[in-house]
Amino acid sequence: MASKIFVDSDALLDFLLERHPFVYYSQSLLNRGRQGAINLYTSTLILANVHYLISKNINKQAAKIAIKEILNFVKILSFDEEHVKLALGNEHVDFEDTIQYYIADKNNCDLIITRNTKHYKRFDIPVLTAEHFLRQL
Repeated sequence: MASKIFVDSDALLDFLLERHPFVYYSQSLLNRGRQGAINLYTSTLILANVHYLISKNINKQAAKIAIKEILNFVKILSFDEEHVKLALGNEHVDFEDTIQYYIADKNNCDLIITRNTKHYKRFDIPVLTAEHFLRQL
């Protein structure tokens, strides 16, 4: 089983914005992290994106509360110039997802959880949806 699981923004947003039917899988994944059964990681860039989208969909106070909750059980990985340069030198589909891949890779993550698996096809780290990951447990 993966020891360092990188969680992309869509998995966090599925839970926080209660996006059906994905909320059930994201909730189960995050609950396992909250209980210490798995080690979850995300990036500072993802937290900024999550804050922005929750602020737009709900309000800024809800966004702050959501980020504070995530900080209780998801470890945060830094985002820096090296990740941007690596992504710029790569011909992948989505620039932001490519940055996320390099953040996960440089921090030795074993798995990436996202609903956007097509954007991660050519990378070395296995990529699964929350549903597929949970079905493997």
